[in-house]
Amino acid sequence: MEREAAPPLDIERKGSFSSHRGRSVYPVPASSSYEEMPPRASRISWLIPLFVVANVIVFIVTMYVNNCPKNSFNCRLTFLKRLSFESLRDNPLLGPSSETLKKMGALNSTLVVKRHQGWRLISCMWLHAGVLHLLANMICLLLIGIRLEREFGFVKIGLLYLLSGFGGSLLSALFIQDRISVGASGALFGLLGAMVSELITNWSIYSNKIAALITLVIIIGINLAVGILPHVDNFAHIGGFVSGFLLGFVLLMRPQLGWVRHQGHAGMPGGAPVKSRHKIYQIVLLIVAVLLLVAGYSTAIALLYKEVDVNKKCSWCHYLSCVPTSHWNCNGSKTFECEYNFDKGYLTVVCEDRTRSREWPSVTSPTSDNVYCSRSCR
Repeated sequence: MEREAAPPLDIERKGSFSSHRGRSVYPVPASSSYEEMPPRASRISWLIPLFVVANVIVFIVTMYVNNCPKNSFNCRLTFLKRLSFESLRDNPLLGPSSETLKKMGALNSTLVVKRHQGWRLISCMWLHAGVLHLLANMICLLLIGIRLEREFGFVKIGLLYLLSGFGGSLLSALFIQDRISVGASGALFGLLGAMVSELITNWSIYSNKIAALITLVIIIGINLAVGILPHVDNFAHIGGFVSGFLLGFVLLMRPQLGWVRHQGHAGMPGGAPVKSRHKIYQIVLLIVAVLLLVAGYSTAIALLYKEVDVNKKCSWCHYLSCVPTSHWNCNGSKTFECEYNFDKGYLTVVCEDRTRSREWPSVTSPTSDNVYCSRSCR
């Protein structure tokens, strides 16, 4: 879901992964169905659950910092006191204000470049715009991540998750420069992308591979299609998916079955042993993926810090994240600055893009005026 820069909150990288009647629609790749590989020691997944706990803790801390009753006059679920939510008008996802998300580390390209806050490219992955946003992403992370961690181990999946999220943040920062963005769905799309490349690079050891590949492609296509709705940061989805897809060739490559037999694994069926651990096409894919990853990350970072407006270089790219229709527009909300003059009782509003500057007598107080200020930048 895309994070927005001012209330009403833009929904950042949206965890829109779907399920039907309580069953996960994510295919269990053929890896779980290929009977010929030697049995592995059962791994316990602990890193992915730890990531989920960390995301929940960060959200609770964010709500504590937000302190809606003190900073707003229209909160929801006020019995939660300091943890109560912003109004549905300002944040329909039941969460904090965009100002609080920005304070906690939401992605904003201006702050990353001009104030040297590159850490936001990572911190935004651990923030969520609201309870609904958090639940959607964490459920998907558990469904996908636990299986992958059991199969490939916590080191590989941990690297895959973090680097994919970083790739999603880079692409988002390049194309979305007037709003903030938060969420783990860039990293989640990275896991999905890695599932595709893992199936491709280990093609020869799988059964039912065509069906698994088609299912994965359909699921990914549906979720990317959801990204063209307003307030969803599809650039984070695309950047995360491409990063994860390439990383899968590097991190999730399996040895040949004949090589495994040659190592003397008990219970393996007979057959001609092979000396090479990996096939030539696996090595080629790995080298190409490494080169593309290095080139892609380097180019994106260079463009970001040189403040190149990639939207001018690619006039149609914005349609990848939002397609305007008669039912919605893609302008989103603008960030703002409020300046309250206590002596004269005047409120000054300056939108982030500097297109508007208003000044009028304050109606009530700086707290409530903050809401009027944000609405003027829509």
